[in-house]
Amino acid sequence: MRAAFASALFTLVGCSGSAPAAQPAAPSPAAAADSPAPPARDSLVLTAADGSQIWFTEGRIGHDSAGGACSERSVEIRRGERRTRVPLLYTGKAPVPVGPKAIEAELWLDCRPMSRYRVDLETGRPTKVGAR
Repeated sequence: MRAAFASALFTLVGCSGSAPAAQPAAPSPAAAADSPAPPARDSLVLTAADGSQIWFTEGRIGHDSAGGACSERSVEIRRGERRTRVPLLYTGKAPVPVGPKAIEAELWLDCRPMSRYRVDLETGRPTKVGAR
């Protein structure tokens, strides 16, 4: 009798628990390929003639008109301990040197270049030089 009672009790306890929580489905490989990974925090892009280092820093995920995604990164100039952020300039392409004291970078919006800017390596100030 005790064995039957114990068996019934174990069965009741075993069945009375709540169902395990459903695990979220892993994204399909196709979905993972459509959305870019979050941008890396800091990436060295180039070293200018004056020794300044140009880094990609913070970033954002942009979306084009067809729903595709891209990574748009901000630019920072580093020399020794000094760090100068280039204001309001997010780009999807590495800046290029244009002389010993400047670089040029494209301003990107929605995964496409909008305008080109020359950036003074001393001040970080961008000046518009062309439009697409």
